Amino acid sequence: MSLDPATVRRIAKLARIRVDEAELAPLGRELSGILAWIEQLNEVNIEGVEPLTGAAQMALRLRPDVVTDGGDVEAVLANAPDRAGSFYAVPKVVE
Repeated sequence: MSLDPATVRRIAKLARIRVDEAELAPLGRELSGILAWIEQLNEVNIEGVEPLTGAAQMALRLRPDVVTDGGDVEAVLANAPDRAGSFYAVPKVVE
């Protein structure tokens, strides 16, 4: 499908973007390519595929809740600017 400059101008107006006259032809070719790709999607066989209306129907895969790096206090606090025992030490902000 090839878009004429008037159609490209109308699409740009609906999208609230400013398009110079010199940009109409390249933009028209780009939009025509996008529409051609969408037309290719119409050829896909979707028979037997249930429509998906949102991600709420999908179940999330859960991972085990395992501590991976918290057991090594020295490695965790290696870059701490100040520490108090096994904890980060921070300046007091509330009096």
